[in-house]
Amino acid sequence: MNRNDVTEKIISTKVAKGLQWSAIASKLGRSKEWTTALCLGQMSASVEQARCLGEIFGLTDEEQKWLQIVPHKGTLQTPVPTDPLIYRWYEIVNVYGSTIKELIHEEFGDGIMSAIDLSMAITREADPKGDRVKVVLSGKFLPYKQY
Repeated sequence: MNRNDVTEKIISTKVAKGLQWSAIASKLGRSKEWTTALCLGQMSASVEQARCLGEIFGLTDEEQKWLQIVPHKGTLQTPVPTDPLIYRWYEIVNVYGSTIKELIHEEFGDGIMSAIDLSMAITREADPKGDRVKVVLSGKFLPYKQY
């Protein structure tokens, strides 16, 4: 058994039970975005969170322990993503990454936007031309130190 096996069981059970990430997140007391990342293997759970997910997904004690291990984050199956939705994010960074970098540096100085101290919200915006996906990322600015 490994973390990927636990992720597959979570997804399989979610489908079989007809669960929604927002409902799972509500039971966990976290955002749907963070909860989904946890369940898909990109975050680690506390003992209490693993126990709660164990009840929801029928996870064994061993499977719950796998949820508590710090994962290898940011892994994709291929260097350039092939899933169309993930590829569009890759494309956004390729096209607008230098613009985002330039504007962050102009506003904040030399540093980075944290992916560790980050919050995210994904919502639907109604639009007569077709609904829109709204993604808000808020990351702490971390300036480079001078030494």
